[in-house]
Amino acid sequence: MATESPVVIIGAGIAGLTCAVYLKQAGVNALLLEASDGVGGRVRTDEIDGFRLDRGFQILLTAYPEAQRLLNYTALNLRAFRSGALIRYEGEGDSRWATFLNPFQEPQSVFQTLASPVGTLADKLRIVELLRRTKGLTLPDLFRQTPTTTLAYLREMGFSERIIQFFFRPFFGGVFLEDALVTSSNFFEFCFRMFYSGDAAVPALGIGEIPKQLANRLTPDQIRLNSPVSSIDGHQIRLSTGDTIAAKTIVLAVDAVQAAQLLNRTAPPEQAFNHTTCTYFAAPESPNQQKLLMLNPNRASAVHNIAVMTDVAPGYTSTGKSLISVSTQGLETVREDVLAERIRTELTGWFGETVKNWQHIRTYHIPHALPAYNAGSALTDVHAPLRLDAHLYQCGDRTAYPSLNAAMQTGREVAEMISETQAA
Repeated sequence: MATESPVVIIGAGIAGLTCAVYLKQAGVNALLLEASDGVGGRVRTDEIDGFRLDRGFQILLTAYPEAQRLLNYTALNLRAFRSGALIRYEGEGDSRWATFLNPFQEPQSVFQTLASPVGTLADKLRIVELLRRTKGLTLPDLFRQTPTTTLAYLREMGFSERIIQFFFRPFFGGVFLEDALVTSSNFFEFCFRMFYSGDAAVPALGIGEIPKQLANRLTPDQIRLNSPVSSIDGHQIRLSTGDTIAAKTIVLAVDAVQAAQLLNRTAPPEQAFNHTTCTYFAAPESPNQQKLLMLNPNRASAVHNIAVMTDVAPGYTSTGKSLISVSTQGLETVREDVLAERIRTELTGWFGETVKNWQHIRTYHIPHALPAYNAGSALTDVHAPLRLDAHLYQCGDRTAYPSLNAAMQTGREVAEMISETQAA
């Protein structure tokens, strides 16, 4: 069966949905083709056994300018983590917790933060200088700087190895999904600014509410699910069913692997992506009710970061139990039962014997969780070309930098290009 559409967007992730929403505002009803059974791409929430499980630990940084422009935060009913972290560390023969809070958001915490053993007093003063420095540039200028690695940047600023090891590596390693901190210093500055300028939040009913909100701004006939594209040839799009669609304009809003397949290019190597594994547990009660991300500087462990989702957003469950998310980075393959048992064993040392009764709900292993954004790599360009030829465009965080903000930004920019072309 052959059909026609003026604009076809391949992929109904955040970038594709954003592009479609902005096109609709400009009077263009694009058709979205999505290979899976739902919208959102990597940004989805599953409902399992009375729990809402995001596909990997994900947050929305409310300071993202593109998110502020596009999303209705009130309708998302955002629930925020406290700004800072609880850090597990070994000291004087036992294990302890250090609290490291953002005094810009919790002024009463300033003395607690200054007294924290996570770093020196000079380290904490340098954080103020780091914030001043990152706020002193526009975002385009920030990304135009010549980058180094995040680790080299932190050392150049004079941060001690202790605060790098106990705060920056576990916290931003969890953001970048890589612990060597080889990610571009430009992206680190962007993330640092976003964390300190706003909240780290989740919608009350899960991260999947974000793409759902965008999809609801389109008409139902604009989104075709379970419609994988096998090839494109000029203006012709062929689906795996054999159906074809003729499109005046085509937008690739897919990941790097799918884009390479459709463009007949060599697929990117595995090192072009950062990996993560998220293991969910149900517990009778929360092990810590401070609404802070818990970090483990010992990255050889199975437990890297912990978040008690129901402390922040009670709507993540209807069971009355606590939903606990445990993140582990860098795993190439996963045996879910073995990993879950290892996590329980480690956390029994943190929280006591009650951990042995935690129920393993599900594990998400995400090998292509984020595009790598390393200093010196081609991926550190502010943008890959969004217009590939007269009728073919691409958008998504793979064309810019790995974040929801970039997905939304590139989706908007492609929509503006198409609108201008059609108006000419």
